[in-house]
Amino acid sequence: MASFGTAPDLTSVAQLLDATLDPRTNKQAELAILQHERAPGFSLLLLQIVASDAFTHTTRLASALCFKNFIKRNWTDEDGNYKLAQDEVVAIKQELIGLMAAVTPAIQSQLGDAISVIADSDFWQRWDTLVDDLVARLTPDNATVNNGVLQVAHSIFRRWRPLFRSDDLFTEILHVLGKFGTPFLTLFENVDRQIEQYRDDKPALLRLFTTLNLMVKLFYDLSCQDLPPIFEENLPAITSLLHKYLTYENPLLTTDDESEAGPLEHVKAGICEVLVLYVQKYEDAFGPLLAQFITSSWNLLTTVGPEPRYDLLVSKALQFLTAVTHSREHAENFNNEQVMAQVVEKVILPNLRLRPSDLELFEDEPIEFIRRDLEGSDSDTRRRAATDFLRQLMEQFERLVTDVVSRYIEHYIGDYAQDPAQNWQSKDTAVYLFSSIAAKGVVTTAQGVKSTNMLVDVVDFFQKNVVGDLVADGGVPPILLVDAIKFLYTFRSQLTREQWHAAFPLLVKHLDAADYVVYTYAAIAIERVLFLTDDQRAPIFRKEEVAPLAPTLLEHLFRLVEKESSPQKVQENEFLMKCVMRVIIVIKEDVVPLTDSVLSHLIKITKIMKDNPSNPRFYYYHFEALGAIIRFAAPSQPDKMEQMLYEPFAALLQQDVQEFMPYVFQLFAALLEANPSASLSEYYTSLIQPIIMPSLWESKGNVPALVRLLSSIIPRGAAEIAANNQLEPILGIFQRLIAAKATDSYAFDLVETVIATFPVATLQPYFVPMLNMMLTRLQHSRTDSLCLRFVKFYHFLSARDKDGLGADFVIGIAEQVQADVFTPLYMTIILPETQKIARPFDRKTAVVSLTKTLTDSAAFAERYKKGWAYTCEALLKLLENPPLPTTADDTIPDLDVDELSFAVDFTQLNTCRRLPRDPWPEVTDVKRWVGHYLKEADARHNGRIAGFVQERLSAAAQAVLSSYMQGKV
Repeated sequence: MASFGTAPDLTSVAQLLDATLDPRTNKQAELAILQHERAPGFSLLLLQIVASDAFTHTTRLASALCFKNFIKRNWTDEDGNYKLAQDEVVAIKQELIGLMAAVTPAIQSQLGDAISVIADSDFWQRWDTLVDDLVARLTPDNATVNNGVLQVAHSIFRRWRPLFRSDDLFTEILHVLGKFGTPFLTLFENVDRQIEQYRDDKPALLRLFTTLNLMVKLFYDLSCQDLPPIFEENLPAITSLLHKYLTYENPLLTTDDESEAGPLEHVKAGICEVLVLYVQKYEDAFGPLLAQFITSSWNLLTTVGPEPRYDLLVSKALQFLTAVTHSREHAENFNNEQVMAQVVEKVILPNLRLRPSDLELFEDEPIEFIRRDLEGSDSDTRRRAATDFLRQLMEQFERLVTDVVSRYIEHYIGDYAQDPAQNWQSKDTAVYLFSSIAAKGVVTTAQGVKSTNMLVDVVDFFQKNVVGDLVADGGVPPILLVDAIKFLYTFRSQLTREQWHAAFPLLVKHLDAADYVVYTYAAIAIERVLFLTDDQRAPIFRKEEVAPLAPTLLEHLFRLVEKESSPQKVQENEFLMKCVMRVIIVIKEDVVPLTDSVLSHLIKITKIMKDNPSNPRFYYYHFEALGAIIRFAAPSQPDKMEQMLYEPFAALLQQDVQEFMPYVFQLFAALLEANPSASLSEYYTSLIQPIIMPSLWESKGNVPALVRLLSSIIPRGAAEIAANNQLEPILGIFQRLIAAKATDSYAFDLVETVIATFPVATLQPYFVPMLNMMLTRLQHSRTDSLCLRFVKFYHFLSARDKDGLGADFVIGIAEQVQADVFTPLYMTIILPETQKIARPFDRKTAVVSLTKTLTDSAAFAERYKKGWAYTCEALLKLLENPPLPTTADDTIPDLDVDELSFAVDFTQLNTCRRLPRDPWPEVTDVKRWVGHYLKEADARHNGRIAGFVQERLSAAAQAVLSSYMQGKV
């Protein structure tokens, strides 16, 4: 292993790694490791620990995890330049490949993720020896070494799967195939021969099936974008091997654990994934070879047992048959009543019925049962895969499938009726079958099922077979109650407003259920129906209908959340907290009378969670709920809200609960923005110094929220900031943010707030260095977003001539940065990018800026005569699509939070999102304002504007501008 210079010693770092695994010491240990990271060669020290048998596996795994995170933070900057010393970069690449062959799969997984990060940056141009190195390390018969090499290859090549086609991507793939394709196929043949050779040697077989599993994954990787010519030429031989192992059996590979898939199941499932890819993308080449796989998949599905270890395989095989039946030609094989009955009998029903393992999950891990069933994470479960297959058959043969399945539904309903107590699972099967054939198209998060099978009656089935379970006072098996609630949830868009008003109290009733899954499903359904709108986007339940129920609803929900007191259990059920959030959003200002109670619960939960934040979805909804109550209750009682929330929020910052900090900064900002007072309370004054400390800004996740908070504080706290000499540290934050692509937009947000707040004279010493930083970025690392944001900033300055700014002020500053720099800047960036401004308020500012440039800029009047004409043309183009007056479009509606992805570092709170503010409310009709302002300025300058129009504009432009000035618009 390469040396690592002056890095700290192995033992001390290993001890710190162990300390990160102990909740009592992990915070301090992580901070200490971050300090050590700055030492030269620290990454190589971590790899030494990973490689050393002198440490426990747990320590080595922690070191691999630390190495992965180190590489993510420190490999390159935003421009792709290495942040590490060149010799360290070279050493890491040299050590990693060999190390992968010598460590356990768990450690391989962490190192593989690190290799993926490195490959994103370096492969293949800056790591063009990698494939040669991988090929050179492949052996004819050493499975352990081969598995390490193949794991590295998969870590790199799997990156191609989600990417869009591009010339660079195909160049990279061709580079790999040219070196790796032939050795890969040779190894495939070798592995096949060795599996035959060692068919009675279990340890050897297990190693070889690990190799085979990796090879199947790599076959997918190498084929994911286009069919490689070397695979197309050898497709009969390759598919023969794939078919061999799809049907392969060997009792030595059967695991004793019925709940976990073994190596053979993983290989077969991977082969099914490959088959789906080739059916969907390469039908022309693969079609003639397809029949054997259809037959074998059918046989597999009709013979495999119900044990959970086969779940992954069964779901993948069903996905393959689903892909096959997309083709009408192949689907015709099922277009027969007897065949369809066989499909339902032998494939659909066995995989839809509840199994003992499902019931165990329901009882022992209820939250896991719910997540699999509702969130789509069960795409690899039998029920979901069987449902998808049935619905695909429905798309091809709607009448046939409906008729066949309906007979089974009737049978199971009849069986249940004969003995409800004993045969309740028959009803569960019937309801699930009905839902499978009744729903058509995509089931959306917002609306549920929007389109149904016209050959069945959803409401009639509900009234005859489902509603009875909801209204019963007891005696209904919990799973049937869940089925009934889920039926409402799934088909919520099919019920009328009147039907929902009858059904809603039944859902509220089941919040009192003793069973975890039942009350959670009730909360899920309540939350979704409160979000539901009709075709005119009007809510099914209006605010005034929900408000009377809110106190009881919220108390029920909080009681369920707080049922147990440990941080992990309190956070376990995100669905309950999501429902709390939705109720507050729906009742809006009617939450004000409930403020004390609701805030007390939310603060209590905050204090419990902070000791061990463990469920990001839960605490996201929790902070959204806090955001909602701030949004709707704080404007009428700002001081009270500040008093109640300051202490728990400040405690989160003092205890450095990093997961919560971006949320807390957003909520502090929302609290301040909701307060109509123009002054800054003592709470916020005391926040200024901590939030301008550089350490807080090191986390990218904090930056958007900190900028918002600081931008809310500055206008109210200008006097305190000036008195405490805090302006320069704030401008230092601007300097830090403008230097990085990921944060430059926030730099502009911050500096605009500063400029809008402080007198120009106070800021005079800083304008030249600030503009210099911006122009340096534009020159050396320009991006489209940076150009557009700079142009908005220019118009922000140019439009504010009454504040001592204006176009001439910007020109003067630019000339101090560099002589004659303004002309190319204006002509190549400012004017072209102005037309790309999209948001109405930004466009309005640009209109005001350009208009004032035409009327009052001495530089454009005398020095930039052509520039005056170009400015006028740009203004007229903007006015062809003028900014509209303020409408609802300028406010951001409450979105379904499931439509918002969780960011890696920062997640925007939607409930207290800062609304756009119109900087020119006096400008309502933009065209009329332009005409009036030009006419007034022309009088003010003794007809100068009209003269410029005649001298500098084309006849067409003269006519348009004159019409504005004459009020003919």
